Amino acid sequence: MFDVFRKHTKIMMVLLFLLVIPSFVLLGVDGYNRSQESKEVVAKIGSLEITKTQWDVAHKNEVDRLRSAQPQIDVKLLDSDESHLATLDRMVRDRVLALAAQDAHLLTTDARLARFLQEDPTIASLRRPDGKLDMDRYRQLAAAQGLTPEGFENSVRDDISRQQVQAAILSSGFVSPAVADVSLNAFFERREVQFANFLTKDYAIKVNPSEAELQSFYKANEALFRAPEQAKVEYVVLDIESVKKSITIPEADARSYYEQNVARLSGKEERRASHILISAPKDASDQDKAKARAMADSLLKAVRAKPESFADVAKKNSQDPGSATKGGDLDFFARGAMVKPFEDAVFAMKKGDISDVVTSDFGYHIIRLTDVKLPVQRTFEELRAGIESDLKAQQAQRKYAEVAELFTNTVYEQADSLKPVADKLGLQVQIADGLTRQPQPGAKGSLANERFLASLFSKDSLEKKRNTEAIEVGASQLVAGRILTYSPVRTLPFNEVRAQVRERVVAATALEMARSEGKAKLIQWKQDASKASLSNPLMVSRDQTQNVAPSIVMAALRADVAALPVWQGVEIGPEGFAIVRVNKVAARAGVSAAVQQRDREQYTQWWTAAEVQAYYAALKERLKVQLLATSSGAPATTK
Repeated sequence: MFDVFRKHTKIMMVLLFLLVIPSFVLLGVDGYNRSQESKEVVAKIGSLEITKTQWDVAHKNEVDRLRSAQPQIDVKLLDSDESHLATLDRMVRDRVLALAAQDAHLLTTDARLARFLQEDPTIASLRRPDGKLDMDRYRQLAAAQGLTPEGFENSVRDDISRQQVQAAILSSGFVSPAVADVSLNAFFERREVQFANFLTKDYAIKVNPSEAELQSFYKANEALFRAPEQAKVEYVVLDIESVKKSITIPEADARSYYEQNVARLSGKEERRASHILISAPKDASDQDKAKARAMADSLLKAVRAKPESFADVAKKNSQDPGSATKGGDLDFFARGAMVKPFEDAVFAMKKGDISDVVTSDFGYHIIRLTDVKLPVQRTFEELRAGIESDLKAQQAQRKYAEVAELFTNTVYEQADSLKPVADKLGLQVQIADGLTRQPQPGAKGSLANERFLASLFSKDSLEKKRNTEAIEVGASQLVAGRILTYSPVRTLPFNEVRAQVRERVVAATALEMARSEGKAKLIQWKQDASKASLSNPLMVSRDQTQNVAPSIVMAALRADVAALPVWQGVEIGPEGFAIVRVNKVAARAGVSAAVQQRDREQYTQWWTAAEVQAYYAALKERLKVQLLATSSGAPATTK
């Protein structure tokens, strides 16, 4: 069968060229690699798999949501391994609960979904004055989460179903007052303590290390005295503002824009009206609506016969509590402020007119137009600066993609310098010194972007001093940079760090002296308490530490009090050593019934949360959940 291939080698080569090569042209080697990466499995829930691509997309959506809700949030926190893994945990939890809901046939009906959406305050804020949902804003809300309205509703439906899985445990969480009191009394138990501190700082003045000791410590701990790698770099930033600077608006274009938009730019027309409302809700019976309409017709005849009585008639008969006391006056308003039938009637009237009866979802209106406020037309010179700014912004948005491509190509093709791209696009070459692989405290903009810094410190950039690729560091914002000078990690000479070496030697020696004397005193005082030099007795507990160091309080509360008094030696970190004696144990101080009830409720919540977590752990075990990623960049390996 292989004779065909041997006889038609050239034809087969052409076919292979036509079939294989285009795929690499379209995708490239990187694209092929990414297609493989997209299949990496980072978690399994039974037969259901979560891929790295799904994880990355979910984390990006989570970051976008958090940045939108909290603009001041530190983006470095959102890009950490902990943040990525938290997103993966949420994805796994959602899928576990979704499968549990599916197994239990916990479905969310259309009626329940509608009721939930009606009660949601975010959705309620999207309603117009007439009570109808503003669909444009509703679509924007869904789009902000990367969803269509249908997708958003399905997401909410799934959320409700997942909540039902845990609802039974949450609603049935119960701890008897007696059990809660036993735990709470133990938690808030008080103990009388005395203590003595042996502080490092008190021994430091006694330490005077020799030069030989300093040299010895330095040689044994050279890793403590290393200067991090640093670089001096230059970089250029392309953003919308820099594109705007390159745009000049001809006066003819600005004047043409002015003439077409002068009415809008000068402000909106406002109208003042009064109305008499006879209520007739949409769900009112036909009989009630007919009765209300008859009353409105009667009042219309009265005010048309005697227009000057409109305010008095409104005060006596209008069923709009907000305006009736003011004779029906609604003050000035522009288009978009009122329900459409009302607005259409008002903006079709002349000053002094009284409308026919206007029907809206609120009932029947009789409207009188009392005043018209036309905007004062502003001159071209008054609006010129704003017009030019608007036109520049519009053109910059359209031009950015083209300029971004030129920027990207230029920094790549002329990789030995940033001057060509700066000259070509009118950008400023900026200098930054003392850069490290991690953003410096207080760094902003491009210099706070870890991806840009990683590119600067890449092997190619360091060795060849070539431009980095153009890197997106924000919305419509690209940056490229290059290394000017580089200092690798180095051990600082002893003479430069002598003061730091001495400080460390003194601290270590003083700590050891404090610890040694404290332990010796502990043995001595246990044998003869009359020689002990302790603080005055203090009654401490978890909620009343009396300004005693937390480590001492916790040591006292953990001590075995079967035989009192109890002596304890306590390491208090670099601060030194402490001796604590527990003299007696006392029950929790008397609390009011209200506080006791609050604490019982809190304890029940803790207990219920623990039960929910245990139930979730059981579900994970039953569904054979496997987390296969240990970090956001770790390759997943299926088990």
